[in-house]
Amino acid sequence: MQKNQLGRIRTASSNEGESHASSFLRGFLHLHGVNTMTQNDRRKYLITELLNEQPEYADISVPKDETEQKKLLRALFNIRLPLPIGDDFLRVQDEYLQEEIAQKGITSIDDLEPIKPDIYLWQGDITTLKCDAIVNAANSQMLGCFCPNHGCIDNAIHTFSGVQLRLKCAEIMKNQGKDEETGTAKITPAYNLPCKYILHTVGPIVTGKLTENDCELLRSCYRSCLALANEYKLNSIAFCCISTGEFHFPNDKGAKIAIETVGEYKKLTNSKIKVIFNVFKNSDYKIYREYLG
Repeated sequence: MQKNQLGRIRTASSNEGESHASSFLRGFLHLHGVNTMTQNDRRKYLITELLNEQPEYADISVPKDETEQKKLLRALFNIRLPLPIGDDFLRVQDEYLQEEIAQKGITSIDDLEPIKPDIYLWQGDITTLKCDAIVNAANSQMLGCFCPNHGCIDNAIHTFSGVQLRLKCAEIMKNQGKDEETGTAKITPAYNLPCKYILHTVGPIVTGKLTENDCELLRSCYRSCLALANEYKLNSIAFCCISTGEFHFPNDKGAKIAIETVGEYKKLTNSKIKVIFNVFKNSDYKIYREYLG
């Protein structure tokens, strides 16, 4: 399955690129020569190590182009199974991902202005948001997206958090012994993300006409995340637009449910938790802004 998934990546990595063996050697010599690694060194090292895990990828070369290198590295992160990996890899990976996120620019909740008391609306990349917890729209296997370079939030969060996240999720699911139920939530560390924790929730998949059960399951996602945040005494949480992407929940109805459910929870529990509604698309920002008044 992984080999098929990497087919397009293999095609993009032309023979004009560096072989990963020679790339590793040069990176190694550079590391020992100046006792530090650049982002370029780290990226090539990580690609080399991940390729070396899989003998069937021996014909893939490290592209010369930086953009193609980043695509290949992300694809290798995405398809990697939750298997143990060495401390040296994790050290280099952590340095690389934290620098990549820093270069994108980190936004702290302290930099945001509430649109209502303790309620915020922010448009941007949730992997760059610094708050106590962000919410991941997960699938029932809870292992992240295995599709190389896919555009879903699950893929982005697992990519920039690092391989530790999939390992942690696999541990949780092994102990649970069954798929995660729709409307529930789990918590993990955020590893290399600016936030402290990730709350993973499985939203409803809409396959036809929207039903009241779909709506109630989405409400349950928001309630479960808020209850888990309260259990861990978190002061802030950022919600993505749960289920409205790959799971086809209508965006306007999803936003209305999100805002109403958060408001009801805070009123019922007298919670002072700060809630950020995170959107990525202009259309979603417009919808939330209208509903929030």
